[in-house]
Amino acid sequence: MIIDVQLASFLTAGTLIIIGLYAALFLDNLIKKIIGLSFIGEGANLFLITMGYKPGGIVYIFLPGMARDWFAQNAAYPLPFAMVLTSIVIGASTLAVMLGIIIILYKKHGTLSASKVLKD
Repeated sequence: MIIDVQLASFLTAGTLIIIGLYAALFLDNLIKKIIGLSFIGEGANLFLITMGYKPGGIVYIFLPGMARDWFAQNAAYPLPFAMVLTSIVIGASTLAVMLGIIIILYKKHGTLSASKVLKD
């Protein structure tokens, strides 16, 4: 069952990345492009989280009674989780900056169409 969940997570991550690439490359609305870029980031985060799971792994810090615990038998690498946490923080701040730039572009050009903004 765990393999099925892990495979479903990989497929979901791939789907998020493909949807994000479609939105970033083929949609004309700037807000939709930013949402697509956010989908790409979230798909990458889900991929890293899924890769971090290791069935039968070791626990780095043992607490009393943990050796017989389910978690101790199915541990995960802590590095991908730390990387994803950092990625979430960076992604949120980058998203805020991109939305701020879009507000300025909308005030200057009066439209959210990427083709019209690039014409001006």
